Amino acid sequence: MRLMWNLQEATVKEVVAGYGKQRPPYTTVASILKNLEHKGFLASQRIGTTYLYRPAVARADYRRQCLGNMVQAYFDNSYKELVSCFAREQKISASELKEILQMIETGDSEADD
Repeated sequence: MRLMWNLQEATVKEVVAGYGKQRPPYTTVASILKNLEHKGFLASQRIGTTYLYRPAVARADYRRQCLGNMVQAYFDNSYKELVSCFAREQKISASELKEILQMIETGDSEADD
């Protein structure tokens, strides 16, 4: 999806080329794009014998949905468990946790991209 947001619209061939030297197989990319379209994350338009894909959701909406699904599936629908996992694994510092607490208390959040 990051590549699709950067490209804005692209064919399967253009997405494959966007990977540079470590290009995945064309059929793999085609399957992924079709799955993302089926899930409503991409829209497509048929042009001749190919499809032109474009993002159908904003980055922030996609991130929210994916994170929500992950929290539900792996953290018993608890964001507290997610954050505590990061703390236990030392993936988040005490100062970062304090910043998060301050954001929660003040109702501020960083802008979504």
